[in-house]
Amino acid sequence: MTVTPYMPEPLPPAGIDWECHITQIAAANRALARYDGILQAIPNPEILLSPLLTQEAVLSSRIEGTQASLEDVLRFEANPREPISDAAREDIQEIINYRKALHAAVDALKTRQLDVALVCDLHQILLAGSRGMDREPGCIREIQNFIGRDTNIEHAVFVPPEPEQIPGALEDWAVYLQREEKDVLVQLSVLKAQFELIHPFCDGNGRIGRMLVPLILYEKRLITSPMFYISAYLERHRPEYYTRLLAVSQERDWNGWIAFFLHAIEAQAEENGRKAKAILALYDEMKQTVPEITRSQYAIAAIDAIFQTPIFSSSEFYDMSGMPRRAAERILQQLREFDVIAVLAEGGGRRPTTYVFSHLIAITEGGRL
Repeated sequence: MTVTPYMPEPLPPAGIDWECHITQIAAANRALARYDGILQAIPNPEILLSPLLTQEAVLSSRIEGTQASLEDVLRFEANPREPISDAAREDIQEIINYRKALHAAVDALKTRQLDVALVCDLHQILLAGSRGMDREPGCIREIQNFIGRDTNIEHAVFVPPEPEQIPGALEDWAVYLQREEKDVLVQLSVLKAQFELIHPFCDGNGRIGRMLVPLILYEKRLITSPMFYISAYLERHRPEYYTRLLAVSQERDWNGWIAFFLHAIEAQAEENGRKAKAILALYDEMKQTVPEITRSQYAIAAIDAIFQTPIFSSSEFYDMSGMPRRAAERILQQLREFDVIAVLAEGGGRRPTTYVFSHLIAITEGGRL
């Protein structure tokens, strides 16, 4: 049986049952507010939460089939010359691109609003130099695509709108994005689902759709920093994630999707908050420990460097910390002797030693919570 292309309905959908979502709306907003309170208490969240951003890029890309881990990405960045397979290199490039696109979005939102043009700019960054670079990065598709088990559209699970419908659907999406709504989280759930169902690009639609979550929360001022990481929940509940999206396209079951997404926001806000608090506690601990170990004026610079990149080469550490090389070498040796950091790969010849700040990796990946 051939699946007919999805026909986007005008937003907001007519069938939202606001009353049935009241309890979950309240719970999700409370959890998000608590998380934002934690964000506001963190000094330099761009530095301290940097590994969480990379982990978000890892998990969002994993939903699309990549296999690289957080450690794989950080090890590669610490030593790009380390031999790895072509497939692993391609996975890592996709993840790095995702992170670059998020950084670019944060910078762009300082001077412009989130709109379709900005989304296209982010898409171009996402696919640059990666597997999708031949799939019209930054351009709205002009061909019919589909999601299925093979290359036959007759076997498709989902067929997005025909190309001629996309400009109108995106315009309606953009207008709704700027509208005032009864609840922003419900509005966000609708915007995210509709974007992924419009499927406006030839590749990368899911990743862009997940990237929109923190950007919309930030633009709507529900969070003070655009640092909300939704992909861990969606990756853990991938079958339901896809089933709920498919139910919107096939049955117009917006309420099922909204309930799922509100719960995702609540659960992920709580998890993000736990991780952020654990990172802040570890940072406070290091502010006590590292100055005692090093007796150096560069102690805080060293701490910030290992939090920003918890797997790093000695040469990276020199660059990130900005301290004199001799002082940096001495501090690395002291941190190693007191088990603050560990050697991941000994250097040799021109190859620098690679270190790991495993306490932070454990928190980021969830092992310490």
